[in-house]
Amino acid sequence: MTIDPDDTTHHAEVARPHDSRRDPQQLRDDLQRWLAARVQDPRVDNVHSPAANGMSSETLLFDATWDGDTHPLVARIAPADTAVPVFPTYDLDAQFRVMRAVAEHTDVPVPAVLWSEPDDGPLGAPFFVMSRVDGLVPPDVMPYNFGSWVTEADDAQRAAMQDAAVGILAQIHELPPGTAGLGVTTDATRAVRTHIDRQRAYYEWTTRTGPRSPLIERAFTWLGEHVPEDPSPAVVCWGDARIGNILFDDFRPVAVLDWELATVGAREMDLAWMTFLHRFFEDIAASANLPGLPGFLRRDDLASAYAARTGHTPRHLDFFTCYAAVQHAIIMLRIQTRAVHFGQAEQPDDPDSMILHRATLEAMLDGTYWQALT
Repeated sequence: MTIDPDDTTHHAEVARPHDSRRDPQQLRDDLQRWLAARVQDPRVDNVHSPAANGMSSETLLFDATWDGDTHPLVARIAPADTAVPVFPTYDLDAQFRVMRAVAEHTDVPVPAVLWSEPDDGPLGAPFFVMSRVDGLVPPDVMPYNFGSWVTEADDAQRAAMQDAAVGILAQIHELPPGTAGLGVTTDATRAVRTHIDRQRAYYEWTTRTGPRSPLIERAFTWLGEHVPEDPSPAVVCWGDARIGNILFDDFRPVAVLDWELATVGAREMDLAWMTFLHRFFEDIAASANLPGLPGFLRRDDLASAYAARTGHTPRHLDFFTCYAAVQHAIIMLRIQTRAVHFGQAEQPDDPDSMILHRATLEAMLDGTYWQALT
């Protein structure tokens, strides 16, 4: 599967809502004014964006002092429409509620969520504020398997990271959906079909301002014909379950981030997403003639470790891995559409070429890809 590493860097950069960033001094004043209604005599300093701002929303780092203590904080702000956001809606208050439920009902480490502000008056868009946790995150740009602290670790250290990631999924899947505000639990088949319908709606939203993809539409047909029948209860899914959304300290997770895609679904959705996003980077590494991390986050290893922790043997992983690839394809299509909008890329004649892992998805639909995952 040939993927140009330079294209990966390009897609990651154009996806970030750079043009939604505002003047730091104005933000400092706005945050301090807003915070004054919640704590006594606050002072806000050091307002800045991280080096790697997220694709889905704007992230601001700042320090706030009150009652004699300085608190390192993070604000997650919904992007403005002018930023041509990656997703159609940004319910940050829902993300806030999910994180609070995870903190209250599991041992999964999440930053303490402090306040949610649904009004766009104070900062121009809804936002929430959480504590800032120090740690290392496996980078996306360049991918962590190209050469990073993850590749420099030894096998035992990476095994500890992998085991911790599986443990995080196992705990999330035990969270009662009602406590996270994600609705009533249904059987897994029904939940998966509902989730696919939402992804199809996302695709239709994306193509309102960009081209349609014959490959994605073929994939939706395939998905509709192959949804596995599973009467077991649906569970809370993290949604963006990938190693790059975990902060580590000495190879131990200290914060699990990015909950905007949390949903009710099948357990295998999270496991397959974690597998596929690593495979996506592995295919890029192979195209760059780099060794990558072929022994890390292997599908069978994750499935075995998950079964040992939970007693649930993951099933239908071919289907769910393909579904992960389809979801990622829609995101890639949106990101490239965004790049065309901002003049960072030209519209290609073949819309499917906007999907970096086109060959991967085609091989999955043809049933020829799976040997690479064992």
